[in-house]
Amino acid sequence: MPETQSVQVFGKKKTATACAFAKQGRGLIKVNGQPIENIEPECLRLKAFEPVLILGQDKFANLDIRIRVKGGGMTAQIYAIRSAIAKSIVAYYAKYVDESAKNELRATLLAYDRNLLVADPRRREPKKYGGRGARARFQKSYR
Repeated sequence: MPETQSVQVFGKKKTATACAFAKQGRGLIKVNGQPIENIEPECLRLKAFEPVLILGQDKFANLDIRIRVKGGGMTAQIYAIRSAIAKSIVAYYAKYVDESAKNELRATLLAYDRNLLVADPRRREPKKYGGRGARARFQKSYR
């Protein structure tokens, strides 16, 4: 039996992690077993579609992408998913198609939004004593 052509990549945003498994197929993109069209919240659905819309449906026509996502909140998960989709197609093209096609995809994605391929390093700042949060302090009273 021939080896299936597949790549596995991660997309991250804050504490949300999306693991994408891309292999030869017929253009399915599933998130936690559900089609990508069913992503909630609906207002962020287009954000998850961005890599597909930028590169065109034809690039994804012979590729199945399965994504497992956990951690973080709704928005962070959506951003992790879009990053995982973008990284997976670039990795697949690098491994199984050719270098020039990969560089073309990469350039297109980076021109649109750098965070599709490069993770955002910002994290939540830890809370400190003497206040309600990281920077806010309790009000000071002299009497």
